[in-house]
Amino acid sequence: MIGLFDSGVGGLSVLRAVRQRLPGQPLIYLGDQAHVPYGPRPLDEVRGFSEAITRYLLGQGAQVIVVACNTASAAALHWLRGQFPAVPFVGMEPAVKPAAESTHSGVVGVLATPATFQGELYASVVERFARGVTVLQDTCPGLVGQIEAGDLDGPRTRAILEAALRPMLARGMDTVVMGCTHYPFVIPLIEQIAGPGVRVIDPAPAVARQVERVLAARGLAGTPPAVLRCLTSGPLPPFRAMLARLLGEAGSVEVVRWRGQALE
Repeated sequence: MIGLFDSGVGGLSVLRAVRQRLPGQPLIYLGDQAHVPYGPRPLDEVRGFSEAITRYLLGQGAQVIVVACNTASAAALHWLRGQFPAVPFVGMEPAVKPAAESTHSGVVGVLATPATFQGELYASVVERFARGVTVLQDTCPGLVGQIEAGDLDGPRTRAILEAALRPMLARGMDTVVMGCTHYPFVIPLIEQIAGPGVRVIDPAPAVARQVERVLAARGLAGTPPAVLRCLTSGPLPPFRAMLARLLGEAGSVEVVRWRGQALE
């Protein structure tokens, strides 16, 4: 079983990619919507949430943990590996390397939360792979909340993205990286604003490939039919609605309310 978690519904973009790549794997997903967004929170607090969720997922039988959240990966991935040395973790890394390799203009944009930009992981990736490339950044304030509310293409969501993208486009950006797992759900709107000349990079398929490699190395490949359980620490009805909208399914998914180590 693969366990995945995020601060909310953003990690469903990773879950979707993993299911497409590995249709036989049983999956359990936990969206910590009681604490969304993680971005503005102190690193120690995000680590505490991440540890509690990891312990729960392992207790449910997960053998691989996917930190399907850029903020949690930046704040807690290295720390989690130290806390659980026998557990394979797959985290999110801003896809600056493929962006730097594919840009023609030499100008790359990254959309992510403040915690991701402030983390050592992001700084290391930029230092290693983006030399000679101009990297523009924007935190898209309010965008995670809009996506959590199901507003993927409304006027407020468009305004947030236009405020982020227009200055980057004016500076010649031709490649934009999704540095938050929520943001792939607004890629159609980003493509409308940016136009056909801008490549949008979603890291989820690369994460799914890495999960596949980890499973193969440990001989953990599954076979259909696979089970999918989705949990939220927030209210169930809107979570069910977002599952139906973002994954295109709800009836075949077991949906449960999670309160710390307890279920409702």
